[in-house]
Amino acid sequence: MMARIRWIPEDEAGGEIADAYSAWKAANPGRPKIPGILKCFSLRPDFFRDVVGFSERLQFSEGHLTRRQKEMIATYVSALNQCPY
Repeated sequence: MMARIRWIPEDEAGGEIADAYSAWKAANPGRPKIPGILKCFSLRPDFFRDVVGFSERLQFSEGHLTRRQKEMIATYVSALNQCPY
């Protein structure tokens, strides 16, 4: 699938976005690649960091629902929308 939104590939990243990619990888050691849904924000490294931080607080922290429940809901909704993410 070809991306419709221009992004900076990991092997072409420099400066702030390279630092942001490195920080994300350090926080997610089991995931060797930056997800495309995050790369969509790569032209704005400041926004990339904001989205990552917001996502961590909203989707990946425990709350009324567990992280597992939130990820199951997200996966189900993505499947319904035929979204690869």
